[in-house]
Formats: sequence, structure tokens, C-alpha cells
Amino acid sequence: MNPRPWEESVEQGITKQTLKRVSCSAVLTLAYQSLGVVYGDLSTSPLYVYKTTFSGKLSLHENDEEIYGVLSFIFWTFTLIALFKYIFVVMSADDNGEGGTFALYSLLCRHARLGILPNQQPIDEKLSAYAMEGSADTWQSSALKLLFEKQPKIRKGLLIFVLLGTCMSIGDGILTPAISVLSAVSGIKIKIRELHENYVVVISCFILVGLFSLQRYGTHRVAFMFAPIVTAWLLCISGIGIYNIFHWNPHIFSALSPAYMLKFLRSTGVEGWVSLGGVVLSITGVEMMFADLGHFSPLSIKIAFTFLVYPSLILAYMGEAAFLSRHHEDIQRSFYKAIPEAVFWPVFIVATLASVVGSQAAISATFSIVSQCCALNCFPHVKIVHTSSRIYGQIYIPEVNWMLMCLCLAVTIGLRDTNMIGHAYGLAVTTVMFVTTCLTAMVMIIVWKQKITITVAFLVLFGSVELLYISASSFKVPGGRVDPDCSVFDLHGCDVCVELRNNDQTPIRCGE
Repeated sequence: MNPRPWEESVEQGITKQTLKRVSCSAVLTLAYQSLGVVYGDLSTSPLYVYKTTFSGKLSLHENDEEIYGVLSFIFWTFTLIALFKYIFVVMSADDNGEGGTFALYSLLCRHARLGILPNQQPIDEKLSAYAMEGSADTWQSSALKLLFEKQPKIRKGLLIFVLLGTCMSIGDGILTPAISVLSAVSGIKIKIRELHENYVVVISCFILVGLFSLQRYGTHRVAFMFAPIVTAWLLCISGIGIYNIFHWNPHIFSALSPAYMLKFLRSTGVEGWVSLGGVVLSITGVEMMFADLGHFSPLSIKIAFTFLVYPSLILAYMGEAAFLSRHHEDIQRSFYKAIPEAVFWPVFIVATLASVVGSQAAISATFSIVSQCCALNCFPHVKIVHTSSRIYGQIYIPEVNWMLMCLCLAVTIGLRDTNMIGHAYGLAVTTVMFVTTCLTAMVMIIVWKQKITITVAFLVLFGSVELLYISASSFKVPGGRVDPDCSVFDLHGCDVCVELRNNDQTPIRCGE
């Protein structure tokens, strides 16, 4: 018997845009694989969130009310940004199966003449008909299209804005492995206190070299290796979280009230506002869900997040806060101190492995972003290797991989301190998120034809939260001495790219 059309499509590896149905087992398999590639970074955030948040002057405010306030900020930030914004809204704004800031820009370019380069594709008509059946331009979408079409300077500004977000995303690929691995390996000093910091750095560097060396084997092979590690890690931290909640402070559930956020800011003042640059580290890796979309599918990523990642991380943060409410003096080593003595070493080993996996999301996302930049002629010639015959978006870029490794080792050896790396990391992450929010709002008007009230509500709600975190992270960055120089370099690159376009000197296409 001949196979049904949709089954034949799956076998031939045709992307999700041409599929009418996908088998349940295929979606669940992709959801399981996504744990090892997409969620490693997000799942290892508990290693350093509380430590970074309570660094600096906020360490003078270590009492129950402040700990409850930080937990409340973590819970509502994680719920609003990760769950509502990305899972429910942004994940639907893919560009032919690809995600990330450049994918949003490419999608906008094809639905309106607001890009500096044309990027129309035949599939757009089919996608438009599928996404908004029978819909016509609203006056808001027509006005926005006309504004960009008539104002070249605004189009240039939009491209610079998008490229800034893209540069920050690539910066995440450098900072994520450094902070994740350093945070995990430094836990060994809990048991071996005389171990010198240099040994921690050397061990971290060896782990990072091994991670980048694995990339050439492809996302699908790496995913099957890494998915069990992340699954074990999430089960570990959620189990420890439940233990800490009921052992140390069952009343920690009351901290989920938004009232504690107001109490926190009222009692800590400026120091509390600045400390939010540490809270934002709880959602680092969320942008990778969207950027790694081409490696999996929206449904598989949503399933993995909703049913395992989200509840596990919330329990982990609550458990650590419950422990801290009874051990204020252990704030700088709170994660490892909160682990019961009997399971410390097994959890330490899983944490180290999970930190390696945590870097995979940023690396895979960087490959996808560079590939999109190449498609829009915003990146020089690189070799792109497709590592899967079934999933088109699973790629490996050798030059980018080794460059990321060298820069990551330089950050690890040069800074050594997770607090310093975290300051720069938080600013990079929040900048990308704000760019994504603005571009998604434009997609809602131009592509989805949403009402202006819905779009403004989306922009105000999420944009205001992200601007709050950007302001806090910017205040802490000078201590790290990383992002100011990087931002200048990124903006210079953006401007050069725009000037090349204006002079019709298009950068080299990939593969030419």
C-alpha cells in the first residue's frame, strides 16, 4: 500500500510548513530532543541567579522579606516573559520554520517593503492565506507599511535595531558557556575548600573545548546524548526544590504574591532596582527557544517547556528561596549549600554535565542566526553544513564554532568571576528580548492584522518589563567591563552593513 502524502513528507524531511499533520510520536520525540538542545541554558540558570542577585550592596539586605521579593520577581518574570510572551505569542511568528530576530525581520520584509533588500518568496502567499484567511490590510497595517516605504532613514534605523539584537544574540553564544560551566564547576569548592580558583578555570576550559569539539557531529546526535542529562537535571532540581520547601519553609508559597515585589523595591530602594540585573538571569535561554525553532518545531518546544521545564524550574527557585530564608549567610553558595549532603556528589556531576548542555542552546542558536544573516547578505562567506536529512534547520558552521570557542575561553580565563560575566550576560539577553518584543508587535500589525489596542497592550506590558531589566543591567555592566566595548563594535558592524547596502555593495552571500 502506498504511503499517505503526509507520511511521505515526514520521510522526505520536508519542513513543517508543507505538513498537514505530524504523528504524535514524532512530536514527542522532537520534544524530548529539544530538552538537550533548547532548554539546557534555561535549566541551568538556578546555578547563579540568587548568587548574582544578592551581590554588591543588596547583600546588606539579606532577610526574609528581600528573599521573598526576589522569588516573586523571578516567578512573575519567568511566567510573563517565558510562558506568556514566548510560548503563547512569539513562537507563532516564525519565518518559514525559522526563529530569532532576523527571522522576524525577514518575515516583515516579505509582507511590506520595509527592508533594505527585497525578500519575497513564493511560499508567502500560501503562508499568508493559511495564517489569516480572507483578511485584508487594516488601516493600522497600511499606515505602518506606508511609513516605512516612504522613509528610507526609518528603514535603515530598523535594520540597525535588528542587527543590534542579532549581535547580542551571538554574544550570548560566547557568554552562556562561560557562565554556565564556571558556575557548575565552582561548586566543587564547597567540598574542597583549599582548591585554588585557577584549577576551577582550567577544568572549565577543558570542558568547553570538549563541548565545541562535539558540534561537528550535528544537532540530532548531540540532542540524543544531551536530552537524558537535562531530563535528569530537571528532575533533580525539582525534587530538591520540593524537599527544601517542606523541610525548611512551607510558607514560601506566599512569596508568589506580587505584593512582595513592591515591598522589595520599597525596602531596598536603588540597590533593589540594580539587583534586578541578577533576577533577569532566570530567563536567560528563553530567547534560544525562539532562535532554535528551525532545529525542531513550535509544538515540540511548547510541550517540553509547559509540562517539564516550567514546573521544574519554578520548584527549584522556590526550594532555594526556602533554604535561604533559614540560611542567610549561605547566599553566595546557595545552590550547592541547599543540596542535601547525601546526594551532593551525584547532583554536582549532573550539574556539571547540565552546564555543558546548557551551552548547546546558545551555540545552536548562533549557527541559526548566522545562517539567517547569510540569507540576508549580512554576513561574509562561511561554510554551512546540514547535519540532518530530515530537519532542514539543523546546521553546523565550522568557522563560527571555533571562533565562539576561542572567544568563550578568553572570557572564561579573563574574567573568571560569574558575577562579572552575569552583568554583561543580563544586558545582552534583555536587549535581544526587547528587540523581539518590538518586532513581534510589528508582525502583529502588518502580518497578523491585529487590532491596535491588542498590539499596544502587548508592547506596553512586555516592553516595560524588559526596559526595567535593561536599565538595571546597564547599571551593573561597568563592573564587568565587557558589553560596552562589544556594543560599540556591534553598532559599527551594523552601520558598515547598512552603508554597503546603500551603496549597492552587498556582502558576499553564503556559499558563493
